[in-house]
Amino acid sequence: MHSMPSVHHVSIPAGHDPNDYEIGKRVGLETINIMNKDGSLNAAAGAYAGLDRFVARDKLWKDMEAAGLVIKKENYTTRVPRSQRGGEVVEPLVSEQWFVKMEPLAAPALAAVAKGDIKIMPERFEKIYNMWLENIKDWCVSRQLWWGHRIPVWYVHDSQAAADAAEEGRSDRYVVARNANEAAEKATSQWGDGLVLVQEPDVLDTWFSSGLWPFSTLGWPNEHAQDLKTFYPTQVLETGHDILFFWVARMIMMGLALTGQSPFHTVYLHGLVRDDKGRKMSKSLGNVIDPLEVVGKYGTDALRFTVATGTTAGQDLNLSLDRVNSNRNFTNKLWNAGKFILFQLDSVTDAEWQQLAAADFSSSSNSSWRDLSLSDRWIVSSLHQLIDQVTECQERYDFNEAGQALYSWAWGEFADWYVEASKARLYSANFSSISSCEDPDAGGAAISTDPSGAAVTRAVLVYVFDRLLRLVHPFMPYITEELWQALPHQGSTLMQARWPAHAADAVDSSALTHFDSLKELVRGVRNARTEYGLEQARKVAAVLVVSDSDLRQVVQQEIPVICLLAKLEPSKVSVVATAAEAAAAAPPGGSVSVLVNEGLQLLLPLAGLFDVDKELARLAKQKTKVEKELGGIMGRLNNPKFVEKASAEYIAEVRSQAADAQDRLSSIEAKLKQVQELQASSQQ
Repeated sequence: MHSMPSVHHVSIPAGHDPNDYEIGKRVGLETINIMNKDGSLNAAAGAYAGLDRFVARDKLWKDMEAAGLVIKKENYTTRVPRSQRGGEVVEPLVSEQWFVKMEPLAAPALAAVAKGDIKIMPERFEKIYNMWLENIKDWCVSRQLWWGHRIPVWYVHDSQAAADAAEEGRSDRYVVARNANEAAEKATSQWGDGLVLVQEPDVLDTWFSSGLWPFSTLGWPNEHAQDLKTFYPTQVLETGHDILFFWVARMIMMGLALTGQSPFHTVYLHGLVRDDKGRKMSKSLGNVIDPLEVVGKYGTDALRFTVATGTTAGQDLNLSLDRVNSNRNFTNKLWNAGKFILFQLDSVTDAEWQQLAAADFSSSSNSSWRDLSLSDRWIVSSLHQLIDQVTECQERYDFNEAGQALYSWAWGEFADWYVEASKARLYSANFSSISSCEDPDAGGAAISTDPSGAAVTRAVLVYVFDRLLRLVHPFMPYITEELWQALPHQGSTLMQARWPAHAADAVDSSALTHFDSLKELVRGVRNARTEYGLEQARKVAAVLVVSDSDLRQVVQQEIPVICLLAKLEPSKVSVVATAAEAAAAAPPGGSVSVLVNEGLQLLLPLAGLFDVDKELARLAKQKTKVEKELGGIMGRLNNPKFVEKASAEYIAEVRSQAADAQDRLSSIEAKLKQVQELQASSQQ
């Protein structure tokens, strides 16, 4: 018995499959092309010559069935390449194309990144960059398109008749030149006179043309072009990580090869924009967001800010229209702040307008610092800290953190705190009539009786807002330019204004600390008003207990600001050093005590200002609920089986829940006691 080896036949059409073509080259197979460029079969197809590719396939199968060559038929799902534009099935063909040898170009580009001449951010993409260039293949730059840079190759023929007879005018003889005149000179010097030249009809790959962009737009190949001398090399390239090889690497290779210099020193790669669920946008999913529609609804600045700050470098962005809407609200906040400032400048003289344009608080050595109130010194110092933070973020290309810092500061510190606090000096000294609403046109607010103080505050408003607009401008260029042009300024455009800077002494740490304490006092009053359901517009009395003498002096000076922000009655506010003094100063009828922090306490005489019985009932209900919750938690902790079986981590979590419930219960009991004391005092 002799066993016969099994024989398997594999079809390797080296002329019609890229992988089979590579196999054929390795083993020496003949490359046979059976297809014309119009999709019909040529003479190499034998009996099927002249048929359309699809017709030929159907006929071939029927012929195989008729000849009894078909064993069985099964359906397979395969990946069929199709044209992106027309949707036609793409047929791989072997054809003559122009290639660029890449290894000599890739080596300097790899070295530029390895030596640090070019930095890729985030750094993890350096591995991808190196992988592409270390395994690079020769680049086919021929494209059969109507538009593009025509390949600078001229085929050389002995006569016009020979040129007309050649397929697409091609010849084995050719020259590469910058233009037709140079091509003729090269051909004549090599093959003599009387020649006919035909330029290659193919155009260069779009990525080839794009790779020339950093210097071709500046006048290259004219090495003496002024723009090329001034602006090349460039500095930072910002683009998507998906074209790191297709565009970025090619710009680097061509820049080094054709100019001898790296086209930029930093490559900042952003992620792809996806829908709010993280899916890639596609027509089939119906989740494509049209940027023009978004701009029409929310504004260019809102979309730009969202995209620029919505994620970290290299990470994809899940674009939520809710976030775009939130950033549109941010632009509205800036706009309203600008309107408020302009309202304050409505009656200033031309001389003061010019002074405001030159307002400078960037150094505490400036004489203008002497006239600043606490809130003025606080906002200027806080602004200078913001400048440092945003500048540092920009220098390391952390646009997300820079944008979020600007959003938080502009909305919080500037709009919610300083703009409101500034009204204490801008408006009437009769603070009981001041409205704290956001509308600068609100009635009931007279012009300040302290013109010097109001003038200083106007200068601070303009200085701070001007610097804020400069910081925000890279993210929101349109609204910031519009506001800047309307306010006092120096220069013709915000685009050319200097980036904000300040002296090291222009941050007053004591002002920052003291104003933070003032904010805590205001929050304490606001929280108490909310908890006890006081009417929003109703002003109340207060006793402020401040143990620190320096802070107590500051608080005393800032009573108008505190009253304005917390809606207190100025004539019924007192500042004392001890609890005993507070008890003596408090009006009869009992007070609610609010411990702001160590050394800072509030006494608010709220008797008769809220429904005591309703509040007692609410607190009793809360107490019962928390007691029940705490009882359940303690029941588990007191159960030996639970402690024995549960993990240490879970037991620790349950104990934390018990501590939290106990804290909430203690807070409710303390408040119950306060309300009961208020009730007892009011009944005496």
